[in-house]
Amino acid sequence: MKIIGFVASPRREGNTAWLVNKILEGAKEQGAQTKSWYSSDLNIKPCQGCWSCKKGDRHCIINDDMQKIYKSLAQADALVLGSPIYMGQMSAQAKIFTDRLFAEFSPRFSPSFKGEDTTKKKLILLFDQGNPDPKLFRPYIDYTKRMFELLEFDVKNVPIITGMREKPACERSDLLPSMKKMGSSLILA
Repeated sequence: MKIIGFVASPRREGNTAWLVNKILEGAKEQGAQTKSWYSSDLNIKPCQGCWSCKKGDRHCIINDDMQKIYKSLAQADALVLGSPIYMGQMSAQAKIFTDRLFAEFSPRFSPSFKGEDTTKKKLILLFDQGNPDPKLFRPYIDYTKRMFELLEFDVKNVPIITGMREKPACERSDLLPSMKKMGSSLILA
């Protein structure tokens, strides 16, 4: 099994990166091949809404680092997408990444849609936040989960890691085993 992680945080070594990498570590311990991508290392431009990706056999025409992500994602069985909560929603880096998925994944907004049969990619959609209340942004997180389901992802887990202002993820003894277990569950499920 191949799993990629996308760290949608401007902090390459922050809480989000630590959490995503521990999930990948748990999967790797079960035999998965893993790769991490860091938005802070990439040049990914916003979607231009040109629809070139949906005309004929074309793909996204924006020539940036997202082309590497598309190739990696095409070969992957699962994605671990991690984002800090900024201003009550995913980070700008996560939003640009998500918008650009449109070129390769088509939303199924209608139950009568008859698209190609594809195997759904597994997804762990991880959010971390400074606020200690896990319910504070729940409507947004539920909406985001549903959006990924409409993009034909098999959403396996949506962890919300809270209280990041009080103590960094790497110093919380409760997080290491739970993140690794989550990664293992991608392989065992």
